[in-house]
Amino acid sequence: MRVYFKASGRVQGVGFRWFVRDSALELKLSGWVRNLPGGDVEGEAQGPADKLERLLAEIKGGHDWARVTGLAQHEVPETRTGGDNFEIK
Repeated sequence: MRVYFKASGRVQGVGFRWFVRDSALELKLSGWVRNLPGGDVEGEAQGPADKLERLLAEIKGGHDWARVTGLAQHEVPETRTGGDNFEIK
């Protein structure tokens, strides 16, 4: 399963992309995360549904310096290259 997500709130300039990457790697998910020009952060993650749910819950909760006020998400087609590589773009 693969999901697209977009987090809004105070999510840029606070280490949020690194937080997402570290969380995804702990869960052995593949994908990517990046800043958007308008201040949001978007990404895609691929792996087992239960691990994706855990990642999305962590993203929604944010971390000490971030404040997530919205999280949009939807399923997207899986890519052939899964694995455990999660990059910051």
